[in-house]
Amino acid sequence: MSQPSDLSGWATGRLLSTAARLAEHAWDSHLGRWDLNHASFAVLHLLAAAPRSQRELAHAMQVEDQTMSRMLERLERQGHVVRERSTTDRRRVEVRPTESGRTALAEAGADDAAERVLGEAVEDLPGLRAQLATMVEELSARRWAPPS
Repeated sequence: MSQPSDLSGWATGRLLSTAARLAEHAWDSHLGRWDLNHASFAVLHLLAAAPRSQRELAHAMQVEDQTMSRMLERLERQGHVVRERSTTDRRRVEVRPTESGRTALAEAGADDAAERVLGEAVEDLPGLRAQLATMVEELSARRWAPPS
């Protein structure tokens, strides 16, 4: 596919969605070495601190429970996570990473991998990160705000 000749006429939304999609493809290409994608990598990152329930993971990732269920099924098939009944509350199913999952997380995220994969595409990566964090916080607050 050829490069677009003039991006100055593109709407901001189109630029943003295209940049996000291309960044996602580049990051997924890197993560593919561990049979991960951007979503499964984020789940493993969340599980690094402590086991969590599917609902807690879905809330933290800002996705529906059904979407998280599919992600966990894939991670479980790959041997990166296990789901087990809680020993303190039998109704609760906890998800925890396996040794394979911890290794994949450590190796895939080592040495600022995302910065190496994506950083060459922008002049001011720290500035872009700060702006993206602000955007995520603001848009997340709007999307997930309790109904008034």
